[in-house]
Amino acid sequence: MPRKRKKEKITCRYFTWLVGQLSGVWQADGRSNSVDLGRHSLRTRDYEEAKEQLHRLDLVTAVERGLADRIQLEQANLKHLPLTEGSQLYLAHAGRPAVVGGVRASSLKRYRAVFAKFQEFAKEAGTTSWNQVTDCTLEEYATWMENREYSYHTQYLELTTLKQAVMWFIQKDRLPADCRIVLSLPKPQGTSTYCWKREEVQAMLNFCLQQDGLNWLRRIILGLALTGLRISELANLRWSDIDLDRGKHGMIQLVDETTQRRRGKETIRSTKSGRNRSFPIHTELRKMLLSMHRHIDGYVFHGSRGGRLKADTLRRILIRDVLEPLAEQFPTPKDEVGFRDGRLHSFRHFFCSLCANSGVSVQAVMHWLGHKESRMVQHYYHLHDEEAHRQMGSLRLFDDLSDDGAAEA
Repeated sequence: MPRKRKKEKITCRYFTWLVGQLSGVWQADGRSNSVDLGRHSLRTRDYEEAKEQLHRLDLVTAVERGLADRIQLEQANLKHLPLTEGSQLYLAHAGRPAVVGGVRASSLKRYRAVFAKFQEFAKEAGTTSWNQVTDCTLEEYATWMENREYSYHTQYLELTTLKQAVMWFIQKDRLPADCRIVLSLPKPQGTSTYCWKREEVQAMLNFCLQQDGLNWLRRIILGLALTGLRISELANLRWSDIDLDRGKHGMIQLVDETTQRRRGKETIRSTKSGRNRSFPIHTELRKMLLSMHRHIDGYVFHGSRGGRLKADTLRRILIRDVLEPLAEQFPTPKDEVGFRDGRLHSFRHFFCSLCANSGVSVQAVMHWLGHKESRMVQHYYHLHDEEAHRQMGSLRLFDDLSDDGAAEA
């Protein structure tokens, strides 16, 4: 049997109430106000539900006495939307067919993680319904994530998703309009993802070549470094996507199959942009492709035992078998992001920077990476000190400027 709570004074928006239990049922006593509001049963034995009923009683009483507009009561009459129910509704909406605006499977997976994490926080905070989610709630959630060392980008993504969900609940009349979140969220600038340097990528390739059983990982590293593909795109790359006879060194064609579903096809491949794209094959990558055995499943890259690539497993192996052994060779200053902090996506940053430093046009890089806007290329572009000095040294302002000439002037 639940422990009986002592009476407590609760100040709502309009009045103050003394709340206690009578035979296990919560009661609200409003006789201590300047106007005697009487005693009322909240008709529940659950404390959290009683608090919700109390705030409704407070509003009803205020409307009766002309202290609040009746439209507020009409909005409040909307049924409270439990967190779990609302999350399921939004996920079902986001996961609708693509032809009517549904998101990609990867985005839907990310949304699920967002709601799962938020509900973990809400449970600790005593928040049970979306009606209770306010600007203050999201500020507290941001602090909760900050204390658990989630990055700014993660915090921005999660808070933005929650704001969008609340707006959708309002549009679908599942929440009153005054539940709208107006919290401003500055967009993240730049990126904290480490970008490999040429000598670091070369060291990784050499290291894998020298270790027994890591040649499969060397192929993946070279593939990522010379294409800028996302790991999901590399994992799904098929030999049918590669035409070694097209152009000078061959071409890779990535196809988005979202709108081309075929009955019986187990895997529907997609690109993040939803568009097809193609790019030429680098000569070093071409050499490697020509030397590779073609697996019966049609995929180009595989794990150590010939199975399909899994991003999480590959990330752990890269850290354990390559980055940690080479960490002393490329030390990272304390409290800075360095070699050992690089991850699979760092190869995409490396490829973009390699293109930029080699004079490849922004339009070409945008097309190869699958971006619509040049700002995304700038997001990936990194100029290391050595490259910055090389480019500065290439600038020529005068034909000849000697110390002697400067002295005479």
